[in-house]
Amino acid sequence: MKYLLATLVFMTLMTSKIIFDFNKDSSIKKWRIVNDGVMGGLSVGSFTLSPDGHGLFAGKISLENNGGFSSVRYRFDKLQVTKDSYIGIQLKGDGKDYQFRVKDNAGNYYSYTTTFPTTGEWEEIKILLRDMYPSFRGRKLDQPNFSKDHIEEIVFLIGNKRTEHFKLLIDNIALHQS
Repeated sequence: MKYLLATLVFMTLMTSKIIFDFNKDSSIKKWRIVNDGVMGGLSVGSFTLSPDGHGLFAGKISLENNGGFSSVRYRFDKLQVTKDSYIGIQLKGDGKDYQFRVKDNAGNYYSYTTTFPTTGEWEEIKILLRDMYPSFRGRKLDQPNFSKDHIEEIVFLIGNKRTEHFKLLIDNIALHQS
């Protein structure tokens, strides 16, 4: 009984805000692809809705012309966060590693970054904002980890330093905080 009560209190204190919930009717026109072509690379990535209504980030990474990454980003109205906030992502990867990035200000030149593995199965990835480190062009910056009070952009990026095809299905992305 004590465990049930403690769980109910904890669940009541947690709040969730859906950042994006994909379905067959979702408009994905605010999602933007940025490939390494901005620096001369030849990687190709796309973002579409799958037949089942999931966000589908897929393509091929090329290392030619100093390339090596593809990303998809989504900007939204500022969401307030706390020091204990985390992002929960329901997704199905292809067994490859991906980066997840956030920005507190979409105009910043740097992002806060973390890398997560995928299993090839549907799973929930939990990313604590405070564990995300600042980076720019793949280099970690000498600044503190994320400690801002809001976010306004998220990014999925693949750049594993090898030529490869990739496919990441996303069901939903939510901000959880206490």
